[in-house]
Amino acid sequence: MAFELPALPYDYEALQPYMSRETLEYHHDKHHKAYVDNGNKLAAEAGLGDLSVEEAVKQSFGKNAGLFNNAAQHYNHIHFWKWMKKGGGGNKLPGALQKAFDSDLGGYDKFKADFIAAGTTQFGSGWAWVSVKDGKLAISKTPNGENPLVHGASPILGVDVWEHSYYIDYRNARPKYLEAFVDSLINWDHVLELYEKANA
Repeated sequence: MAFELPALPYDYEALQPYMSRETLEYHHDKHHKAYVDNGNKLAAEAGLGDLSVEEAVKQSFGKNAGLFNNAAQHYNHIHFWKWMKKGGGGNKLPGALQKAFDSDLGGYDKFKADFIAAGTTQFGSGWAWVSVKDGKLAISKTPNGENPLVHGASPILGVDVWEHSYYIDYRNARPKYLEAFVDSLINWDHVLELYEKANA
């Protein structure tokens, strides 16, 4: 199944002042589109054009770097747009999530500190994650487009720390971007949806 660029689930102004129209236009319309276009070309060349994006990610990991980088970034970004919403963020988590964050991550405040630290200390490009592995939540970070799927985990929340996701709005202040993401952008409903799917 060919990769397709999804439409943003909100308009380009929706996430201001935390993420600008200019950032979304470049990040979605240029960067994500390039992952889709390159991924389709490389998947077809590798005879993997009929795979779902998740399967393309898993099957190309460690075997086909070009395809993996583009397929993984496509997967990551499909969810990244949904992990944000206007009026999002903050510590009002749906009940099932709150319970899991309390038991597995030491509560919301500790999650926030550890998640921001993971994103801040990821050297160069990459992502910070909350995933379900063996029935428990864990925070991690990965380089470039790598994601928890290839480590036997199901990502339920991720934040892009490639410079193109924040440099227009925050310049080199990555921790400020991560704080704004947690405090004002996270779409907890999408996190809950993925959490429930991972535990189904």
